[in-house]
Amino acid sequence: MNDFIQFWTQHTPIFSILIPALTAFILVLLGNPGSGSLAHDWRQPWRRGISFVSSLLGLGTAVSYLIFASSGQISVYNLSEWAAPFGIVLVLDRLSAFMLVLTYGLAVPIMWYASKEWDERGRYFHAMFHFLLMGLCGAFLTGDLFNLFVFFEILLMASYVLLLHGQGKARFQLGIHYVTINLVASALFLIGLGLIYGSVGSLNMADVARLMPLLEADQHRLAVAGGLLLFVVFGIKAAMLPVGFWLPKTYAVATTPVAAIFTIMTKVGIYAILRINGTVFDDTVSREILQSWLLPIGLITSVYGVIGAIGAERLRRFVGFMILSSIGTILIAISLFNAQAWAAGLYYLVHSTVAGAAFYILCGWITSQRGEFKDHFKAAPQMKQHKTVAITYFIIALMMAGLPPFSGFLGKVFILQATSSSPYQLLIILTVLAVSLLSIIAMTRVGFILFWRATRPEDNPETQEYARYQALPATAPKRNDTVIYLLLTGLIAYMAFAAPIYSYVSSTAVQIQNNALYEDTLLKKDEDGTIISVQPFDSAYLPETKYGGETADQNAHLIPQLIAPETLNGEHISDYKKRQIQMQSLEEQSNSDTQLKPVQEP
Repeated sequence: MNDFIQFWTQHTPIFSILIPALTAFILVLLGNPGSGSLAHDWRQPWRRGISFVSSLLGLGTAVSYLIFASSGQISVYNLSEWAAPFGIVLVLDRLSAFMLVLTYGLAVPIMWYASKEWDERGRYFHAMFHFLLMGLCGAFLTGDLFNLFVFFEILLMASYVLLLHGQGKARFQLGIHYVTINLVASALFLIGLGLIYGSVGSLNMADVARLMPLLEADQHRLAVAGGLLLFVVFGIKAAMLPVGFWLPKTYAVATTPVAAIFTIMTKVGIYAILRINGTVFDDTVSREILQSWLLPIGLITSVYGVIGAIGAERLRRFVGFMILSSIGTILIAISLFNAQAWAAGLYYLVHSTVAGAAFYILCGWITSQRGEFKDHFKAAPQMKQHKTVAITYFIIALMMAGLPPFSGFLGKVFILQATSSSPYQLLIILTVLAVSLLSIIAMTRVGFILFWRATRPEDNPETQEYARYQALPATAPKRNDTVIYLLLTGLIAYMAFAAPIYSYVSSTAVQIQNNALYEDTLLKKDEDGTIISVQPFDSAYLPETKYGGETADQNAHLIPQLIAPETLNGEHISDYKKRQIQMQSLEEQSNSDTQLKPVQEP
C-alpha cells in the first residue's frame, strides 16, 4: 500500500492526462461500424461501460487532486526527468485542480446521458469525448506555453469531430467555419510563441514570468507583442468580442450532449487569459495594456450577449448568447486584477458553465415535445409535460439571470464587492445590474412564447394535427430530465457551500498571483542559490546530446542539478559528457555562473 501511495504521489499530475488518453486509444482499437449499425453492435455496451468507468475514475482522480492542492501544495512533474525550463513540466496547483474537478464534474453526467442513444448517431463518439477530456486536462495542468498549444490542438481536433456528430448540412457548414477560425487562431498562437521564445529564450511559464522584467527594451516589446497575440488567441477560444461571434450559431447546431460539454471549452480560453496574460505577463507594460483592453471588452461582450439573447429566434441560439454574456461578466472580474475579483470570477465561472450545460440539455427536452416547431420561438401546441418543463425552465432562468438566492447572484455580488478600489466601479455596477435586468426580460420573453402563448392541443381525432401531436413523446428523452436535475442539484449545493468554496477560490487567486512561489517550486538553483536558466537567449548555444560529438561544454557542471540521478547515469548522457561533469564538479569555481554560455568553436 505504501508503494502504491508513493507511486501515486510521484506521478500525480500526469494521471489526469493518461486516463482519458489510454481510454480513447482503447476505444479506437475496439473499432466502430457505421452510425446506422451502432445500435446493434455487440461492442457498444463495452464502449459505454469503458467510457463511463473511465470518466468516474477521472472524477475521483480530480477530487483527490483538489484535496491535495487545498493545502496550498504545488506538485511538479518533470517529463523525461529534465527540470524546467529545459524540460516540459506539469504543474498541479489550486487552479488546475479546481478546473479538473469542474471538467469531470460536468463530463460524468453528460457521458451518462449521451450513452442513451445519442452516441449511436455517429462514429467514435466516446473516443473523441475522451480525447477532448485529455486536451482539457492537459491544458489545465501544463506549465509550458508550447505544451499548452499542443493540448489546445488535441481538444480542438476532438471538438471538430464532436461538432459534426450526428451529421447534417447545418453542422457541416458551421463546422467548416469553426475549423477555419480555430486554424487561424492556431497560426497566431505559433507566431506568438515564436516572438516570446525569440526574445525571452524560454517557454516555461514560471521562467518567462521571471525573465520578462529583465529583458532589454527591444526584446521586451517583442515579448509583449507575443503575449498580446496569445491574448487574441485565448479571446477567440473564450468567444469574447469582437472575436466571439461564432459561438451562438456553432453551439446551436451541435447535438445536445456535445453542446453541453462545449460549455467548458470557452472556459479554457478564460483560464488561459487568467493564467498567461494575468500572471506570466505580469510586468507593468503588459498589465497596463491588458487592463486598458480587457475591461471594455468584458463590458461590451456582456451587453452584446444579452441583447443578442433578446433578439434570438431559436432557443439554442438564445442559450449561446446568454453564455456569451456570462463570459463578459467573468472577463470584467479578471480585468480588475486583484485577488478578490479573480476569486469572484472563478466562483462565477463554475456557475455559468454548469447552468449553461443544464440549459442546453433542457433545449433537447423542449425540442422533443414541440415536434415540427422544434426550438423556434413560435406559438406551438402545449407540451405534454408543460408544467414540469416550465418549472425546470423557471429555475434555470433564475440561475442564469443571477437572481437570489442562487449561485449566479452570489457570483455577481462577489464581483461587485471587488470593484471597491476600481476607478470604474460605477460603470461596472451599472453594467452588471443592467445586464441582469435585461437577462430577466429575455428569459421572460422566452418563457412567454414557450409556455404562456402555447395553444391548446388539437382534440379532433380526424385531423392530421391531432395525429402529429399524439405522436410526440409524453416523457422527456431518456435520462434527459435526470441529468438536468443532477446539474441543478449540484448548483444548489454550490450555492449552499458558497463559504468554503469561496474560501478555496480566494486562496487560489492569491496563489496564482505569487510568481515567486512558482519560481521557487519549478526552477532549479545552483549551490549559490541562483536560478539555472537562459538569460539572455543566445542563439549560438547548441546543447550537446549523446549524438552531438565531443565538444567542450562550459555548462556541463549544471546538468546534475537539472535531471534525475537515474537519467544522469543512463545511456543518454555520453561518456565524454560524464567526464566533463565530473571534472567541472571537482573544480573550485570561485565565480560560478549559472547562466548558459555559448559553446566555444573548436
